[in-house]
Amino acid sequence: MDRKLTREALRLLDSHQPFVRATIVETKGSVPGKLGSSMLVRADGTFLGTIGGAALEEEVKELARGAFGSHRGGLHHFDLQAWKEGGLPSLCGGSVEVAIEYVPARPNLLLWGGGHVAQALAALLPTLEYDFSVADDRPDWVGEDRFPAADRREVVAPERLWETFEPEKFTHLYLLGYDARKDLEVLARSLDRFPSAIGLIASASKREHLFGELRRRGVSRVALRRIRSPVGLDIGAESPAEIAVAIVGEIVREMHPASLRSRARPARASSPEEDVAPRST
Repeated sequence: MDRKLTREALRLLDSHQPFVRATIVETKGSVPGKLGSSMLVRADGTFLGTIGGAALEEEVKELARGAFGSHRGGLHHFDLQAWKEGGLPSLCGGSVEVAIEYVPARPNLLLWGGGHVAQALAALLPTLEYDFSVADDRPDWVGEDRFPAADRREVVAPERLWETFEPEKFTHLYLLGYDARKDLEVLARSLDRFPSAIGLIASASKREHLFGELRRRGVSRVALRRIRSPVGLDIGAESPAEIAVAIVGEIVREMHPASLRSRARPARASSPEEDVAPRST
């Protein structure tokens, strides 16, 4: 891969955008794109680089669009022989093998509530090169001493969360709060503004209360189904550290659905309400 493609791949990873990389991994005979030629296709269909142009490149772009939908790549053979059944409209005469690699968006989590589960998550996320920020309305709970690896640590009221953060910058929002009323305000303002996954830690009674309040505010049942609660894989998690492992495991599974989803149980882990620490120190 040349330096332009490498820089663009890093930019897309750092900006939490998915992309598809197509690379010629084998050639036979005369072909326009040489061994190792690569191109990147972005989610909006724009691309950088070339694997030879013409019909081959158009076929690969179509495969890239499919990869964005399935989150799965593959190895594809193309004959550049117009006279051969199934061949591309080309007179080059050779053939190529093209590897299609789907690269998912690198996770960027926004954690509402700086309690024990958030701290446990913060210890795991950097080991996976996942980015995260923390928001809480309690200054003592979002300091650098608690979250040294966070991109941002903001003291913010729940109703001003999306005035402080840009929702499109994040791939996941997790409500790990300590106050049902404040979690309700975050949820109410997030369902129509935050486009990605929303997770809520809550006991059954708290969840029922919050969902009932949201319905009374006019939130549809379809919108409520966007909220994941309980969160995480079903591993019987109880402690904050175990809940953090379950949450991270669910994110990892989503990033590799083709290889993992068929072997993973669909249910999510129950988790206790995040009020396991005193509210003041």
